[in-house]
Amino acid sequence: MTFIDRFSTYHLDILREIGNIGAGHAATSLSKLLNQKIDMTVPAVRLVSFDEMMDIAGGPDRVIVSVFLRIEGDAPGSMFFIVPPEQADRLVRQLTGDTSFTFEYSSENDMAFSAILELGNILSGSYLSSLSDFTQLSILPSVPSVSVDMVGAVLSYGLLELSQQSDHAIVVDTSLNEGEASGQEVNGHFFLLPDPDSFETIFNALGVTEHE
Repeated sequence: MTFIDRFSTYHLDILREIGNIGAGHAATSLSKLLNQKIDMTVPAVRLVSFDEMMDIAGGPDRVIVSVFLRIEGDAPGSMFFIVPPEQADRLVRQLTGDTSFTFEYSSENDMAFSAILELGNILSGSYLSSLSDFTQLSILPSVPSVSVDMVGAVLSYGLLELSQQSDHAIVVDTSLNEGEASGQEVNGHFFLLPDPDSFETIFNALGVTEHE
């Protein structure tokens, strides 16, 4: 029986708790960066197939803004943070002060890409730091990259090697609220793709066994 076969709601509850702790740290950093109150939660964590991951992102032909990074250290893997372009637009406008910016018409805007990279750094770094604290493993993000492309093209890049050994990903839903007054909410997804052996490494470190 593989570790994927032993994966349970108990494991997902642990990852959701880790995600919420990371979200709290990310919200604090974003509040300082944007100079306004930011609330961030992790409403759900799921284990899905690669095909389901494509559907969650909106289907292979939908255009998204994605931050991709490799995870290095004791539990290597890959991570994507994806968000719809219209919601990424709003975040970039707040970060840069350019109220007319859109990714649709400004795909070569270096300042916008830097802003999204910074956002991706904060969000992924907070989650991975929380995961590292819980597991006592060395889990380090690589330098991230940003792309604006169709879901199929974006995700296929990260799945090319993994698909030969595994076909599952952990989806961490995120809800980022800019405060009650604005009513503005950004809903994105983390796709966490541990290399096959890393699933076992992470949960062994958490004290979760095949008998849980």
